[in-house]
Amino acid sequence: MSLSDLSLKAHAPNFSAPEFRAALGMFATGVTIVTARTAEGEFVGLTANSFNSVSLNPPLVLWSLARAAASMPAFSTGSHYAINILAADQKELAKRFATKGVDRFADVAFLEGVGGAPLLAGAAATFECFNRSRYSEGDHVIFVGEVERCSHRVGASPLLYHGGKFYTEHPL
Repeated sequence: MSLSDLSLKAHAPNFSAPEFRAALGMFATGVTIVTARTAEGEFVGLTANSFNSVSLNPPLVLWSLARAAASMPAFSTGSHYAINILAADQKELAKRFATKGVDRFADVAFLEGVGGAPLLAGAAATFECFNRSRYSEGDHVIFVGEVERCSHRVGASPLLYHGGKFYTEHPL
């Protein structure tokens, strides 16, 4: 049998959306807050765990955002954003930036990075990115950022997310 004999379409899933979400939750991830500044000068930011490295040369990273997100216009049209990898003591910040209808930046210490994107004080690492490309897939848009600057706090413990709960590292 050759590839031309096979259907080149995915089979319909045999699981529910909650089952899929539960299975995805078994993958432990770091927690980030992605930030930007709109053309009107407003700060936007959201908690995301869909961060990953793509390439060392050129330095590229990716993250994804739901198409329905209120911040989609700011991220899809802006030239720069920052990815702030949260430290273990920033759990409350992660929750705040995941909550709708609150002033996410109230009393939050930050510096403005490249293109005005907020760099959150105390983050374990920051990546200041040029908004290089976007790929629309399913109900999300995948953003690929070209890293123009990065920094990290030596010895900082990361904030982790697994199975719907926050954790931090424990060496084995």
